[in-house]
Amino acid sequence: MNTLPQIKLEYSIHRKQEVVIVRFEYNSDINDRLKELFPARWSSSMSCWYIVKDQFSLGRFFEGLRDWAYIDYSALKIKAMPVAPERISRDYSYRSGTKLPKGYLELLKQKRYSESTIKTYSAYFKDFMYYFTERNLKELPVEEINTYLLELINKWEITTSEQNQRINAIKFFYEKVLGKGRHVYEIERPRKETLLPDVLSKEEVGNILSVTTNLKHKTILSAIYSCGLRRSEVVNLKIADVDSKRMMIKVKGAKGKKDRYVQLSPKLLKLFRQYYTEYKPTVWLFEGQTGGRYGVESLSKLLKAAAYRSGIKRRVHLHMLRHSFATHQLEQGVDIRYIQAWLGHESVKTTQRYTHVTEHNFKNFKNPLDELL
Repeated sequence: MNTLPQIKLEYSIHRKQEVVIVRFEYNSDINDRLKELFPARWSSSMSCWYIVKDQFSLGRFFEGLRDWAYIDYSALKIKAMPVAPERISRDYSYRSGTKLPKGYLELLKQKRYSESTIKTYSAYFKDFMYYFTERNLKELPVEEINTYLLELINKWEITTSEQNQRINAIKFFYEKVLGKGRHVYEIERPRKETLLPDVLSKEEVGNILSVTTNLKHKTILSAIYSCGLRRSEVVNLKIADVDSKRMMIKVKGAKGKKDRYVQLSPKLLKLFRQYYTEYKPTVWLFEGQTGGRYGVESLSKLLKAAAYRSGIKRRVHLHMLRHSFATHQLEQGVDIRYIQAWLGHESVKTTQRYTHVTEHNFKNFKNPLDELL
């Protein structure tokens, strides 16, 4: 629980001037700090401190008082006028004609960001550039950037994950490309959501595999489930990564640029050998029809088609196979530290979320409703 005093900021008009009102319970330390940072004045009529809007900086306010109080500036974001509301659109046709600032894409590549991250950052920063067309991005105040983010939340209801990615794309420009310090640029992060993973039962996974008659498709889906792989990891597997003598598969350059080994099941090895005999891949374990790595987009399509044929009515996505692998291993009594290593989680806390969706957590408890009906 937050024990710091609370400061609430809001816009107002005072003596025919636009001002920022600063409200908080009396605190002599905050009073003194506020007067050090800004030409703040006390208003008897409003019973609060105020700062003339032209003399106010939200970034400076945060830097100067973040350790003294919890700062609620939601009212500023709501009342701040959007710069270009008509530019918030799901029509992304402008992206192809938008050129990223010099150094943005080059620095992403130099820092060895993944292809997926580069694609996401580039797209989201182009949205940001389009919104602020004809504005000098180097001089944008943080308040306007926060207004832009708030409009995305209100109009599109973007998830906290997407909000964080968009913030990171913006911060990369100001902090890495322009070289501005972190203390200069402040954007409030969303509260982290606690979401439980979507999981398929063993029977559902079995049904999906049984209706998948195409050998390549069946082998791919089996590999994802059996090894708990991410989609980028399965398409990046090479033939040389499969070690049949040690019964292990080496996953190279996974999330966080880390390598790891995963267990190779005997039945998966049998599938691999049948698949290799029929398709004869050359470099990549799973190759497309014209060679090269198998397409990531094709993975999702083949899983959804298989799930539909197996009679599953709910939405099924590729990461559910990885979630299901971890959950089923826990249900079989496998030590969570082994599962953490197989999944490539840096912290066991990430793996522990699967303990909340295992069936055995509920089997030993009798529901009180059963005694009443």
